[in-house]
Amino acid sequence: MSDEVSPRLHVPAPAIRAGDTPDFSHVTIPRAGEVRRPAPDCGAEEMRDLAFSIIRVLNRQGEAVGPWAGALDEDTLRAGLRDMMMLRTYDARMLTAQRQGKISFYMQHLGEEAISCAFQRALRQGDMNFPTYRQAGLLVAAGYPLVKMMCQVYSNDGDPVRGRQLPVFYSSKEHGFFSISGNLATQYVQAVGWAMAAAIRGERHLAAGWIGDGSTAESDFHGALVFASTYKPPVILNIVNNQWAISTFQGIARGGAGTFAARAHGFGLPALRVDGNDYLAVHAAAQWAAERARRDLGPTLIEFVTYRVGGHSTSDDPSAYRPKEEGRAWPLGDPILRLKAHLIARGAWSDERHAQAEAEIAYQVAAAQKEAEAIGTLHGGRRPSPRDMFEDVFAKMPPHLLRQRHEMGY
Repeated sequence: MSDEVSPRLHVPAPAIRAGDTPDFSHVTIPRAGEVRRPAPDCGAEEMRDLAFSIIRVLNRQGEAVGPWAGALDEDTLRAGLRDMMMLRTYDARMLTAQRQGKISFYMQHLGEEAISCAFQRALRQGDMNFPTYRQAGLLVAAGYPLVKMMCQVYSNDGDPVRGRQLPVFYSSKEHGFFSISGNLATQYVQAVGWAMAAAIRGERHLAAGWIGDGSTAESDFHGALVFASTYKPPVILNIVNNQWAISTFQGIARGGAGTFAARAHGFGLPALRVDGNDYLAVHAAAQWAAERARRDLGPTLIEFVTYRVGGHSTSDDPSAYRPKEEGRAWPLGDPILRLKAHLIARGAWSDERHAQAEAEIAYQVAAAQKEAEAIGTLHGGRRPSPRDMFEDVFAKMPPHLLRQRHEMGY
């Protein structure tokens, strides 16, 4: 008797939907300090297990434990805490501004602040990030001016990209932040190509590519891994797994793979899986991968496990596809509260100092917003000149664009 049956389409579905009780019992979380730390020159085949666990440093008592701990001093940790607090305060201000109609669109980083803020601290001047729209912490930690960030969001006359990008699509070569593209996953290939060029020129700089869990389903992701594994340029390939794409859960993009990090194995690349809400773990993994790149040992793929607490953007209502309380139930906690607890446990911080820092940061962000809004908002004020759309496109402006600019009166 034949075992053949008619094929059917297998569509992955989330275990929990809107209206259900949040449940993360399926997420296996090792104890802090439990995951081994291989030598940076360890071969990919010798560390396959690290793609299926989660590197963690901070335990529930706020202590830094295990082989990935001990790399950061107290001053650096306090600066990292302020970076995350600054990003969260900035987010809240810009979200409110969007709801007030002062800007058209915004995307929060709520719950993911540790990833970009800690990663940036492992980079050097001259390194280049190829980010998505949820890594503004790279700019905050690099000291990029808040007023410039806000002017870009408001698309006013102070906007460094002169109104030619969507809000939150920042760009700063000086701060190692490549221009964001709204076409998903293109930056992954660009990061590998930039790193290849750096290797050809003999420059001691590395590139970092960033992608979300949903965008790993794009062909650019796989193309980047092919070139990375073949030419072994100095690049770190980051996947921010925040559990949700725009409205589909991570299983749609992950397919049959056990983890996103495990996809590196098919390309012979070393891979780490990291607690993205643990500032110390993020920095330690970034530093480890950066050392590999700087020693000409090739690329590393890192999956940061985190949770997108807010909506995908201001155009999104996450309550339509996931439980409203799911963010509070996320077992890896809040990155700011976890680092705060660690500093208090070390005697390097206190609730009083934290409250004072919150007030100082709120004042600083409010002052920056007032300065940016004085230039202009969506309602009015000074805006970039239409002439600017013709600039920075060609080294020498072709006749047809010159003619069009003249027709507009510029």
